[in-house]
This record gives sequence, structure tokens and C-alpha cells, in this order.
Amino acid sequence: MNEAFMEKKTREMLREIRTASAKKWVAASLAGVLWIMPVIGSEGITQFGQGPSPVASAAASAFTVTKLGEEVITSGAIMMKYKYTTSRSGKQATGLADVIRVDLNNPYVSMDVMTGKGGDLTTRQSTGGMAKETGAVAAVNGDYFNTGGEGVPIGGQVSAGVVVSTPSQLNGMYAFAVTKDRQPVIDEFTFEGTITAADGAQFALSGINKGAYIPEGGTSTYSHANAMYIYTDAWTALERPKNSSTTPTEVLVENGIITQISPNAALPMAVPEGAYILRTHGLAAQFVAAHLAVGQPLTSSSSLRSQTTQQALDPASLQMMIGGHTILVNNGKAATFSRSTSSIGGYRARTALGYSQDGRYAYVVTAQKNDNSAGMSLTELQSFMTNIGVWKGLNLDGGGSTTMVDRPLAETTATLTFNTEYGTEQRSIVNGLGVYTSAPQGEVKGITISGNSVLLIGQKAAYSLKGYDTYYNPIDVAAGNPAWVSSSGSATVSAGEVTAVKPGAVTLTATSGTASASTKVTVLGGDDLSSMTVGTATAPLIAGSSVSVPVTATAKSGAKIAVPDSALKWEFVGFKGNVQAGKLTVDTVDTGVTTGYAIARYNGFSTVVVLSAVAATPWEDFENASYPVAFTTNVASVQGTAAIMAGSAERAGSKVLSLSYDMTAGSGKMYAYAQLNGTTGKTIPAAATSMSLDVMGDMSLNWLRAELVDSSGATVYVDLAKIIDWNGWKSLNLDLSGSGIKFPATLKRLYVVNVEEGQDERAKTGTVAFDNISFTMPSLSSEAGLPKGTASMVIGSKSILVNGTKQAIDVAPIVKNGSTYVPIRYVLDAFGGQAMWDQATKKIMVLRGAKALDLTVNKKEYLLNGKLQSAEVAPLILQGRTLVPLRLVSEQLGLIVKWEQKTKTVTIES
Repeated sequence: MNEAFMEKKTREMLREIRTASAKKWVAASLAGVLWIMPVIGSEGITQFGQGPSPVASAAASAFTVTKLGEEVITSGAIMMKYKYTTSRSGKQATGLADVIRVDLNNPYVSMDVMTGKGGDLTTRQSTGGMAKETGAVAAVNGDYFNTGGEGVPIGGQVSAGVVVSTPSQLNGMYAFAVTKDRQPVIDEFTFEGTITAADGAQFALSGINKGAYIPEGGTSTYSHANAMYIYTDAWTALERPKNSSTTPTEVLVENGIITQISPNAALPMAVPEGAYILRTHGLAAQFVAAHLAVGQPLTSSSSLRSQTTQQALDPASLQMMIGGHTILVNNGKAATFSRSTSSIGGYRARTALGYSQDGRYAYVVTAQKNDNSAGMSLTELQSFMTNIGVWKGLNLDGGGSTTMVDRPLAETTATLTFNTEYGTEQRSIVNGLGVYTSAPQGEVKGITISGNSVLLIGQKAAYSLKGYDTYYNPIDVAAGNPAWVSSSGSATVSAGEVTAVKPGAVTLTATSGTASASTKVTVLGGDDLSSMTVGTATAPLIAGSSVSVPVTATAKSGAKIAVPDSALKWEFVGFKGNVQAGKLTVDTVDTGVTTGYAIARYNGFSTVVVLSAVAATPWEDFENASYPVAFTTNVASVQGTAAIMAGSAERAGSKVLSLSYDMTAGSGKMYAYAQLNGTTGKTIPAAATSMSLDVMGDMSLNWLRAELVDSSGATVYVDLAKIIDWNGWKSLNLDLSGSGIKFPATLKRLYVVNVEEGQDERAKTGTVAFDNISFTMPSLSSEAGLPKGTASMVIGSKSILVNGTKQAIDVAPIVKNGSTYVPIRYVLDAFGGQAMWDQATKKIMVLRGAKALDLTVNKKEYLLNGKLQSAEVAPLILQGRTLVPLRLVSEQLGLIVKWEQKTKTVTIES
């Protein structure tokens, strides 16, 4: 389930739109339980499970909290970073939490609810999207909601004194509010309202802008049975609401006058701006028939009531209100949960709200669950909140919904504070809580320089200068023509563009008026690197073929840097080619060559792409597949099948993998997966540069993808087709060379995605099929064809015996300091490969099969396929010839070396 709801329009817009009518709607806040179950009835009404309310158990005494630091977001709001440590079943767990502390005494900062898209109910949007749309400087996800419903919060929602949605009749659901005199409130509220007809007859209102649900603590099984609800223009969906029990009678009220009555049928319209529609059922519909008529006036009144004090609360007195779930903290201590938490247990990402004992500070709390953090239980969340000074607090929607964004100092937009449970993907939700600033522009307080801290020789990089004022608002400092200075000749700078010239450290300083900022930049040379790798280590040696060859350098410090084209020099062995914009293209292949090499050099450092003559390798045609195939989805209401079956039409007599799906009952972003071999998948054994497959399309305009898991455990998603815009069979060819997949890998799932945005344009039902999946795997053939055999040499003898045939050599092998040295050329003549000598740098590059060995005379360090390694001995020059350590070179090239002490004979085998 998700949480969420109202986006922030400016206060002026809200007042203009929501107060255009004479009525004042009041909202109560409530929170829905996390799990949903259907009930028996003619229409499927959602029930929010209640269950017992266990007492919150004390968190482990080992729970500790450490503050890592804090950063200013805006005047009156700071981001505080924490690390927590706890004991779980005898094992230590650690995690990270992020807290935005809002100073309610600061007149320039405020909190408000963000709602879906455009501030409308029945729409959904990510937290980051709502923050961007409303101009929030920070935000988190909000209330719980029924993922299968229209997209409205379970709890109450108020913005600028206007009720957007009232609390549901559910027990123990708390809400967070801030009054217009900036006092925080956390309480459980109920809604009370009345409609008064022209003849004086009255009928109780059950709520405003609510989806259908199963209420608790009352006499009705259905929220809308015998009930009357108001729907304002904040409700944008045409259906009011889904699955609301009996056939409704609806009444349109404009400017306080009844303009339409639709007996036993919904009005075929959205709510007009400034108007509202009464939706009535059963006894409420009978009241309409008996007492209301077109042209008559109709008045309404409503209020919220505190369950704690039984006092009425006027929504007009509120700056904002957002619904939540159970209370977590009261009087600075862990509180008894106000409703069952069994459906929201476990160690998950968490979101919560609270305030300090003096009411000055509001706390927006999140706990991370990702690669860097172990998540929290609810009891751990209670301990954390009390640790940081929360006096009273409640739980908001968590898990996959937990998302926080904030605007870093001097930046203009809010960005993701930490990775969600899904990485950088943000779940679309119905509302969230935004933090806003109304501070005026002040004087320049500080500036920051943004740009790379590490550069490579020849690299050009742009550095931006950003400033912030005395209220911590971003301010444009570029107009002041800031002055830039470089402290050394390792880099030059002009108007923020830096060019790396030679290895060394440099300090860049920018000055704008009285403010200045500095940043340190290191220019790396070849001696500073530990490795240089190409994104595609193998490629097809076929004229006209092209693959992505992004090069990444790793410094000895551990920093990783993308090497720009301008910093590299490429050499090609066995073919003619070129590298442009990060793509290697083979122009022509030398006669008789089956293995080629593209060597990238940077300041004495090198790496290589090994190319080999290869064709696509058939991987799966489904004719003899013995593993299971299953249908899975991310939304329970999505149905479908996945199976290997006989093909039809042009595939008659062949087997194919068929995937059928029906997403009509689902909502949000929906997936239909064909899962291969349970959770295991099927192995792709070697590095693949491309993938081809035949796909039967269904013209659904959905998105077609494949999910792989590589050898590092990372999940990689491959786009097969952004849009399925064809019917019948079509061959797809995909370049995998830039995908970053670490092979061997496994193909886990093939699937269809129905994206939430623009969903009406895409079909929710269809069938696709797959056949003849192949991969181009050059690495399987790069070692093929290398000579096999035996060669032997005697120390001091100028001859070599290759497979029984004696041959003369111009320099004899020697033993020096216990190591045997040989002229490498003769070893390569015997076992395949070639060597290249660079007189200027005294380097020898040895190429054999999939190996590229870069050695330097008198240096023990060497490079093997771009990785820096160290040997016990170094190459040397003797009598004008270069000799290399035999065991080092032979073993790195995949050869076996044997030594016979009595005869001083070295034997090499392949």
C-alpha cells in the first residue's frame, strides 16, 4: 500500500479555488491499515483490517544513535543525518536515518500537503515529482492509500484551511497537523457534518472525497451504504468512488443551489470547478427524493472532533493536516500502538512525523532500507524518535513508499536524499508532505564550486559556481562574472572550464564579490592508476561491426573516472578501425586474422579490447527446454499465463515462449513476467556483446524488457522494445556492449510493462511470444585455434625444441637471481601470439588469445588486460635483446612451465 496525498499549490491558488464556494469543508485525519481484504458483496468493497493493538515492546537496550552531521536546507529547516546500531537475534545491525527538523517559530518556513498531479485527488505522482511541481525544498511520502482504488488518502487531509479529504471511520488512525498559529498537533479525529434542505430537513454527512472502504466501530458494513458523501472539484476521477455498494443518486450543487439531480444513476460528469456533488445511497437517496429539488438552496456544515479531548476543531484554523497510521511516541516515550501493526512489520524503510516537547520543532523522519542500511522495525523507530527528541509522533506509510527529497545548499531543485527500497526509483503515491520557504532574497552568504575532483590529462571539464543568500536561498552568482584562478600548471581554467595538463594537484578558486570558494582537483597520470577497463572487453572481429567501448580508470586511491576520448590513444592490431564518441568500429580485417586487439593507451597505461571472428550463438529456441516457466506480476490483481507451447501461423511446428496478460483490474505501473526456471534463471555463460531474438508483438504499445542478474549479483534491465508497436513476428537485435553486465550472467525474466504515465494509450490485455534467442559471445572463440604442443630450452643454449623440431634462436635463455629469462618472441612463435616493442618507453606488449600483457624493462609492475599487478622480477636487456621472466609471462598467458634442474632444461606446454 502506499501513502500520500496532496500536492502544494500556492496558498493563493488554494484559496481561490477551494474557497470559491460558500461552504467550509472540514477534514479529520485517519490512517488506514496496511493490508486489504475483499468482502462478500455485489461489488468488491475494500476492508482495512483492524485486529488487536499490541503494546509496543521496548526496543533492545543495545539500540544506539549517533549523529553524523547536519546541513541547512533553507531558513528554518535543516537536514540531520544519523547512524543507528542495534542487536537483532544476537547479531548487530546498522542503518542510516535522515531527519528534517523544521523550526515552526521561523516565519519563512512552512509545511503543507502535496497531492498527486496538479494538486488533484485520484491522481498519483512520485514524491520527487510532487516536490518539483509545488516548489518544495524538501518532501517525504505521506498517507496510506488503497493501491487498487482511485488514488485518495485513507486519512484526512487539509491544506490552507481547506478540507481536501476527511478521515475514514477506522480506529486508531492518527493525523499530524499544524495550526495557522504554527502549533503542531497529533491526534485521532472523527468527522461530523450535516446537509440542510430548503424545508429544514437534515441528513448527516459521512465524509468528503472518500473512496469506498469497510468502516470500523459502526453499524454499516459498507462505507457508502445508506450514506451521503460530498465530492468536490479536488476529486478528478469520473467515478465517485469505485465499488461503493448500491446504485447512487447524485446531486450537483453550484453556488449553494441544486442544479441537477440524477435519481438512481451517477452524473456523467466530473465535478465542475467550485461546485460539489452529493453522492447518496439507500436512506440518503430516499432523503434526496423526499426533500431536495432542482433550484432549491442547500447548505452544509462540518467539523472535526478530537477523539482525545472530544473538542471540535475548525479546519479553517489549520495550515495543514495529513493522515497517518498508529501513534508511535507520546510524552517522549514509546506509545502503545493504536491499531494492529502486523501488516506493516519487519525491518523496512520507514517514514514518520513528530514534534518536540515545546512545540517549536517538527521532525520529518525517515529510516533507510537499501544497500547501506538495514531498515527499522516499528519498535526501533520508536526508540530512534525518542533518542532524537521527538515528544509525540506517528507513523506514515513506509516500505517501498518511503522517499525523501531535499534541496542541497545553493541548488535550485530537490533531489533524492537516499536510495529507496527500489534504488533510485520512486513509487507513485497519492500525497506527500512538503517543506516550503517564503524567505525574501538576501545578500550573498556563500558560494560553492561543483565539478570533478579528479581529472585525466587532456580532459576538459566544466565547473559551476552556485551561491546561496543569508536565508539559504539559491542565488545567481554567475551574473557577477566570477574570477577563476588555478594554483598550478597541472590544470588551466577559463570561465569555469578546466583543462587538465599534467599530473599533479591543483586548487581552483572562484571569487564573486566578497564571497569566494575553493576546490581541490587532482590530475592523474598513468602512475596514479591501478586499472583501466573497457566496458566491453570482447567484441566481434567483423568488418562493419560496432560496439560501445567506454573506458573507466581506477586510481590507486580507489576513485573511478570515466576516461574521455580526448585522453586516449587507440592502436589496432589485426584490423583497421576507429573509435568515435565511445564506439569502436571495425573497418577492415587483415587477411587470415581471427583475433584482433584494440589497445587504449593513456600516459603509459594501457587496456585492451579483444576481438574475435564469431557468429551469434544459439541460446534458447524452446524446442527442448526442460526448466519450468511461470507467470508472475507486481500487482495481485494482474492475471496472466506464461508457458512454452506450440507456435501458430508462421511458427507452426515450432515451440515458443508465450506470455499472456490481463491488467484491467490493476493500477499503477504494472508488470507481467515470464519467469525462467523459478528464481534461478538460465545462464549466459560468457561475455555477450549483442542479443537477438524473435518477438511476436501485440500492438499494445507497452514496454518490453528482459531482467538479468550478473556475476556481481547486480540486477540489469535490458530494453527489448520501448514500445510494442507491431503485430506478428519481428526480429530484434540489441547491443549489450554498453550495458555494464558482468558475465557470466543469468536471464531471469522476460516481461511486459504497462507504465502508469499515459496509461490510457496502452492496452492492458495482450499476448506476446519469444523464440530463437541468441547471443554473440566473442570471448568463447578468442582462445580457439591457439597452437598446442611442447617446447623446451636449455639454459645457455641458442636453440629451442618445438614439438620435436630443433630451431635456432639468437639469444640463449639465462638464469639470474634464481629466475629464468627467455626471448619472448620464440615462445610466441611456438604457442601463438605476438609481441610489440616500444623503444622510447622500453615497453613490451605481449598479445595472445584473450590476454594482453604490458611489461616495462627494469620494472616489476606489469599490466594484464588493464589491471596493474606486481611480479618478483622485471624484464631486462642483455646484449641488445630484451629478455622476460619466463614463468611470469608463460603462466599469465595460460602456459605451463616445468624446470629440470639436472639438465637445466625449461619445458613449456600448452
